[in-house]
Amino acid sequence: MRLLVTGGLGFIGSNFIKYILEKRPDIEITNLDKMSYGANPENLKDIEGNKNYRFIKGDICAKEITGKLIDDSDVIINFAAESHVDRSISDPLPFLKSNTEGVLTLLEAIRNNNKKIKLIQVGTDESYGDILEGSFHEEDRLKPSSPYAASKASADMLCLAYHRTYGLDVIISRCTNNFGPYQFPEKLIPKAIIRANLNLKIPIYGSGENVRDWIYVRDHCHAINKVMNKGKSGEIYNISSGDELTNIEIVENILRLLNKPRELIEFVEDRPGHDIRYSLDSSKMRKELDWRPENRFSEALAKTVDWYINNESWWKSLANEQIIHPTPWKLKWKLVT
Repeated sequence: MRLLVTGGLGFIGSNFIKYILEKRPDIEITNLDKMSYGANPENLKDIEGNKNYRFIKGDICAKEITGKLIDDSDVIINFAAESHVDRSISDPLPFLKSNTEGVLTLLEAIRNNNKKIKLIQVGTDESYGDILEGSFHEEDRLKPSSPYAASKASADMLCLAYHRTYGLDVIISRCTNNFGPYQFPEKLIPKAIIRANLNLKIPIYGSGENVRDWIYVRDHCHAINKVMNKGKSGEIYNISSGDELTNIEIVENILRLLNKPRELIEFVEDRPGHDIRYSLDSSKMRKELDWRPENRFSEALAKTVDWYINNESWWKSLANEQIIHPTPWKLKWKLVT
């Protein structure tokens, strides 16, 4: 099998490539990544010599390169996306271009070059919006709150339209919040780990009561592999662990693991349109594709904390160069000062 992974230098994409090369050494992987701020070549430095892996620098919005690569592939898994909600609030246009226009470019390339190829569009639970009680199912309507979520929801709609109108082999996955190694330092969990380790204040929006369902990135990779091999064309699959915690609980757990005082927490002004709670029902994924998470949250969080503590060389340059934005429209917080 020839697999084209887009956005493979990012957090989830790089973990997925490593997972597949471990589980399926017969698969040939091409990684197309434009190397934007969230990409890091160091994520895959240890597999650069693998004969079944090659990297190509390029943008999924570039028609010529996507058309050529699609013609030489059997499956595309699209991780390529601008993914930080705060950045999308500050500057929405790059999100529309990458997350929506980029997917349209892929779909057009498939339609014109290789209709037999399978596309797995890696979506997000944020496309549904928030839910106070219960959990979203795949057939529920989308109600995105942020420009990021709207751009991802738009991409999903395009995928479903191309499946119905042109008969393209498209599958959509929507997953809850990921965490684990190689996650960009502006995200909540790595930011909290790094700042706590440096005895810096950890900013939390509002009262910290916003709820997210957290899944270890390797379990998400396992799920996408199931979707790739067993998923049905035109279907949507929710992926979730059921480990729902508030933001304040996440940070408190990290402080306990690092033996740091709760006084490092600092509540800051909430961001606009902040969703209260995300929750996905993943029973379809579990029943039809025989998937379930393999990692317990507490153990996975402890492994994640250890990874960041032991891999300072990976995050230090990113932390020094990147602004972390609890309120990015004010450019208020730096990760390392």
